[in-house]
Amino acid sequence: MPECPTFLKLPARAAKPRPRGITHVLDSGLTPDGTRAFLGQTGHLVDIVKVGWGIGYVDPALGTRVGICAEYGCPVSLGGTLLEVAVMQGRVGELRDWAREIGITHIEVSDGLRALPASRKQALIRELTADFVVLAETGAKEGNYPPTPAEWAEEMARDLDAGACWVIAEGRESGTVGLYRTDQGVREELVSAILAWVPQDKVIFEAPRKSQQAWFVRQLGADVNLGNIAPASVLSLETLRLGLRADTISAGALT
Repeated sequence: MPECPTFLKLPARAAKPRPRGITHVLDSGLTPDGTRAFLGQTGHLVDIVKVGWGIGYVDPALGTRVGICAEYGCPVSLGGTLLEVAVMQGRVGELRDWAREIGITHIEVSDGLRALPASRKQALIRELTADFVVLAETGAKEGNYPPTPAEWAEEMARDLDAGACWVIAEGRESGTVGLYRTDQGVREELVSAILAWVPQDKVIFEAPRKSQQAWFVRQLGADVNLGNIAPASVLSLETLRLGLRADTISAGALT
């Protein structure tokens, strides 16, 4: 694959594997050919591929796709909803064994369905860190949970203490719940509360919309961790990070 040009002065971006500036992609069911084509163009920019919801359980090509992702240095994470269902049915051990067998290295622990006792989430994190890199998500699929910014931040801090590598701030693929108001605007007071408790490089902010991605880049810099990025948006997100779009370009970049 040809190298990209280097003649412009742009923000420095570390090469993979990188501790910050994570691009966490939401895979809603790519084919093996689609996975290879996508990563052939953007694999150098993708840090984690999350197979959303319970798609991994019904995709017979998942093992093949996990192998393709590994070729491009892109670890695959199962979505938190699948784990929540396994917990409710008492099948966490079976899920763990299946995931390891097909090469899954990352797993998301969440309580988006609001069905786990308060202490169960941290217990799951501690249990699963023996076999996976754990990403712990805070927020519910519907409504406004946790109810206050302080409670969001406190839950994230507890998840990190339990062994999560990163914590994820819920925004869903719609960008209208959790971190966001129904008009897709950022709940700035929530972001501030989270960053008062949790180091920025440990938080992945779900930001499916371009306006939300641009807000985080402007406020927190090129190396903010962003999640729920659609495969088709990876290149455009990188231009936001580098100031190659009007939304994030600085006056200094024009001189």
